[in-house]
Amino acid sequence: MKPGPLPAVGVPDGDVAAAAELPRRGRLPVRLGATEPRPEEPLAVIGVGPAGAGRPEVLARLLRLDPAMLAVPAGSWLVVRHSRVPTRAAYVPGYRQPHSYGADRLAAGPALARPPRRVELSLPEPLLRHFSLVDTPDTGSLGVAGGQLLLDAAVRSGAVLFVIAADQAFAAVELHLLADLARAGVEVVFAVTPGAGGWAPVGEDAATTEDTAVSVGSATAPVDSVAVTVEAHRAALLAAVPGLADARWFPLAAADDGADLRRALVGWAAEEGLRRASAEPPVLPGSHGRVPVVAEPGDWSEQLDRQARSSSRRIRQHLALELANIHLRVVQEIVFGVGCAGLPQLLDREMEALSLLATAQCDEAVRGLIDEAAGRVFGAPLPMGVRRRLYAPMRWALTDHRGEHELDRVLLVTSTGGVAGLTGAGAADALASHPGVERVEVLPPVAVALSGGCWQHWRSPGNRDSNAARAWAQRALREVELELSREVSRRFEVVRLSLDGVLSDAVDHGILLA
Repeated sequence: MKPGPLPAVGVPDGDVAAAAELPRRGRLPVRLGATEPRPEEPLAVIGVGPAGAGRPEVLARLLRLDPAMLAVPAGSWLVVRHSRVPTRAAYVPGYRQPHSYGADRLAAGPALARPPRRVELSLPEPLLRHFSLVDTPDTGSLGVAGGQLLLDAAVRSGAVLFVIAADQAFAAVELHLLADLARAGVEVVFAVTPGAGGWAPVGEDAATTEDTAVSVGSATAPVDSVAVTVEAHRAALLAAVPGLADARWFPLAAADDGADLRRALVGWAAEEGLRRASAEPPVLPGSHGRVPVVAEPGDWSEQLDRQARSSSRRIRQHLALELANIHLRVVQEIVFGVGCAGLPQLLDREMEALSLLATAQCDEAVRGLIDEAAGRVFGAPLPMGVRRRLYAPMRWALTDHRGEHELDRVLLVTSTGGVAGLTGAGAADALASHPGVERVEVLPPVAVALSGGCWQHWRSPGNRDSNAARAWAQRALREVELELSREVSRRFEVVRLSLDGVLSDAVDHGILLA
């Protein structure tokens, strides 16, 4: 179907030029190091879209639920998983255990000091055996940090369901996100819902939910307003993001039960599951057997020390620059955007993205240290199985030096602008908007969040001074920078000591026995 000139459904006039350059940018994958997901990463479909498009209703239709059951606090993510027993839990930073409350639509949620990062709903729905469903905040409220978090979750999950109404247009922030998803190879499926005026696309003078007729000579040809609207959205999107030409589109009328969309998502999950299962061999090369030490390893210990210090310094500098950029964005939003009341939610999302960045950079640097030092001892290139065999004794060695519990902790920004630490099992579990598979890296993740006192302070009617908010944000970010700098230095010091001990033992015995 190729209709005539289409109304500007997808892109506002002022955003066309910026959208045309989207495929050349690629900011987010570079920033967060988003790559191919691990084969054992659970499949999920991430619900994305602007406010007013009916996204919760679409997800509820797929799950055959009342949309009220999917309601979560503003800014929180909803993760719906399969379970034999219905449960619902809120994961709140600052607590070691999730808050459980009823999974029915009439159950009242707990009184929390701050909104949870995520709410997990477990249901005995057969569809959830194929993949999890995740609902995210509206795209207009994500901001820079929210877009980074969403992209990371989408790359790990594999698919995005973008829901847009017939009378809505693709905003610039959504085009940026969709372009990043296309570059990352994420499966994107579009669902179009009726707008306030039915199926007429935005920009048309008349809006109707029924098919109209157009006179052609003496004949009258029916026009399918649903097909025209979907094609208009698709054409406007492809003008800015041509990489999504193969994406599938599904119009969902009010009476549509979403069966076609459900079958398409199940088909994707089956194909993606097989692809991931065959992406990595069941037994990695080098997982078994003795690995001999090379005849003369050389001065690997001294080089390990220099490289560990260099990696620590480079990451600290990068995080300091990122915190400076966060400060600029926060000040701009305080003055021109969310104001004082929205400051905690904004800064908390920035801290989550910063944690993700710091974790990714530390993991990458530690893998580089292991490859370089172990490669000198056992010979390069280092098989993946040998690297994994080094992880376990290194984790044990971490507890011998400073104690792993000191590294596995949460940094909480307090209402006074300071930073407090929270340790203990489960403390870091509450900080992920969309948790993935269990980590296999040597170090625990970096975890920074805002305490509930920040919400209570800045949402108080008496705290509306933007100058005070700017000063508090500057002080808080400075404390985060100092604490993260100490944290990164401590992490690389214990990694150096543990790796040095493991490799020294192998050199003494002439072989890797782990």
